[in-house]
Amino acid sequence: MGDVPAVLMRWLHFASVATLVGGFFFGSLVLRAAGTVLPPEAAASLSEKAAARFRPWLWIAIAALLLSGLYNVVTMPGHTTRYYVLLGIKLLLVAHIFAAGILAIRPHNAHRVRQMTGAFISGFVVILLSAYLRRIF
Repeated sequence: MGDVPAVLMRWLHFASVATLVGGFFFGSLVLRAAGTVLPPEAAASLSEKAAARFRPWLWIAIAALLLSGLYNVVTMPGHTTRYYVLLGIKLLLVAHIFAAGILAIRPHNAHRVRQMTGAFISGFVVILLSAYLRRIF
């Protein structure tokens, strides 16, 4: 029964990452394609509607990641210096993802696609670092 909170927090962390990085990946691909196919006014309208629909999910995912990440760090036993250096790099990339995401969902944002692309590329790097950190754990 002692594993239940750890399993729930791990699931919450994975589900939040999937929502965040998957949303940026999808948004980047779809909005980039829409910009080349649709007239500029229609592409801008689609971009605004997509950002408005993604906005609450972004905030929920950020809150859940902060909560579950803090839980993971607090309950984590001691590690090597290399682990903490890589964890620091990962957390800096996570800060970039959060910042780019918050900027990307702003209304009337002309740089939305570029910000979403940067966020999902950083997200893929964070997933890679997480897999490596899990391996050396």
